[in-house]
Amino acid sequence: MSETTTELRTLLANLVRAALMSDDRASALWREAARQGQAGLAAEPARLAGLNVEGFWTLAVREAEAPEYRAAESQVEFGFPALCPFTLAELTAPAFDVDAAVERLRKSAATG
Repeated sequence: MSETTTELRTLLANLVRAALMSDDRASALWREAARQGQAGLAAEPARLAGLNVEGFWTLAVREAEAPEYRAAESQVEFGFPALCPFTLAELTAPAFDVDAAVERLRKSAATG
């Protein structure tokens, strides 16, 4: 995987982890990691041109739901949607709001 694709997968995984965490401090740490990753992608959105976000979404959810994180994850009771709730344009927008994205993930996970 290229550095860009790793950055995209990591951003999505950090958003998912932030949504899963029941501890506010842990969620805040994942949100900050997501903010940093998103800023890097937003600085050069053309690097993501032509990528299909869906494959990265699936990998990111698997990564975020890894067994080593399970003990701290209790915010969401149901699985995340099969399709990524964000477009590449949203993820690379300078005004991307990580907190709103985490809440969107929590709501989409709760409703499937």
